Amino acid sequence: MSDNRPSPHPLPWLARPAARTWRCAPAPTEVRAFHAALPGYSPTRLVELPSIADELGVGRVFVKDESRRLGLPAFKVLGASWAIHRVLAEHPESAGGVEAPGHLTLIAATDGNHGRAVAQMARLLGQRAHIFVPRGVHPRAVAAIAAEQAQVTEVAGPYDEAVHHATEAAGAPHTVLVQDTGWPGYERIPGWIVEGYATLCAEIDEQLAAHAVTSGPDLVAVPVGVGSLAQAVVTHYRSRPSGRAPALLSVEPANAACVLRSLALGEPVSVTTGHTLMAGLNCGTPSGLAWPHLHGGLDAAVAVTDADSIRAADRLAGLGVSSGPCGAATLAGTRAALTGTGREERRTALGLDANSVVVLLSTEGTDANPHATAAH
Repeated sequence: MSDNRPSPHPLPWLARPAARTWRCAPAPTEVRAFHAALPGYSPTRLVELPSIADELGVGRVFVKDESRRLGLPAFKVLGASWAIHRVLAEHPESAGGVEAPGHLTLIAATDGNHGRAVAQMARLLGQRAHIFVPRGVHPRAVAAIAAEQAQVTEVAGPYDEAVHHATEAAGAPHTVLVQDTGWPGYERIPGWIVEGYATLCAEIDEQLAAHAVTSGPDLVAVPVGVGSLAQAVVTHYRSRPSGRAPALLSVEPANAACVLRSLALGEPVSVTTGHTLMAGLNCGTPSGLAWPHLHGGLDAAVAVTDADSIRAADRLAGLGVSSGPCGAATLAGTRAALTGTGREERRTALGLDANSVVVLLSTEGTDANPHATAAH
């Protein structure tokens, strides 16, 4: 059976032709040096997949494989490590490691990967962690957070409710909320998390150059939950004063497409989320901190089904890339955009042709979010 079966429903898609001219300030340059100094750091691999390029009708396709990042199966530790580094710099009395363990409790809500990253960094730095987990997160992902010696509170409601509980808990003494979504009055720490993701983009620049792609990609597809990684990607590619700017495509679950809905309305709105295997993207409200970048710099947004994402994960596995449903969403979304009914209009909106270079961000491995394979 074909791996690119068309959806029987109209494609949830939005194109925004003015986004490629939008500009913003760059990320701090010291983030990459910080990560490079961490024990166990090495750039994650950028894998070229010619068979996917043939399928999509483009010149070259690369996948940024975040299935193993600083010992964890997802990219989130890049943001958590930088933000916690900045937090502890403001609390020098807590940075004594084993001499002063647990002075701070680091609190976060998570769909899995961010919370595990916060918990791991807290453990390594002699602090405590309290992680709030919404419904729908795989039990193995919850167990992995607890294995980092974190206190775990499971919330019966969706992600937004878990954020509410975490925020309330962070009102206690000697606690700090380390959340990867921002709102009015809570922007500095989410901003540090976004800065941490800049390392991923810098690595892609260097790796593409090593593959003789000197002018950068033509399309970058990024999975979106609240939009923090997408904010980092927009910042990276829209902060360049000159040169060709790539198209930037966000991909969300059809049951939690808060960014697509917000872009369609021109203002951030919340949506009621449903169940999705793309647990890390199951978010109902865009980050207030990310929103200006998403609204300004995203060329297009698309939403995909669980079945689309699982088929994409299976295809990537067959090509040697470990990708959970969230990571594989970018292949599913790019496949939906560049193939099927209406593809010529969508390809034109993205500025793509048979020679274009596409980068897909695969943000998690299968260990981060276990899932069943698609039926064949």
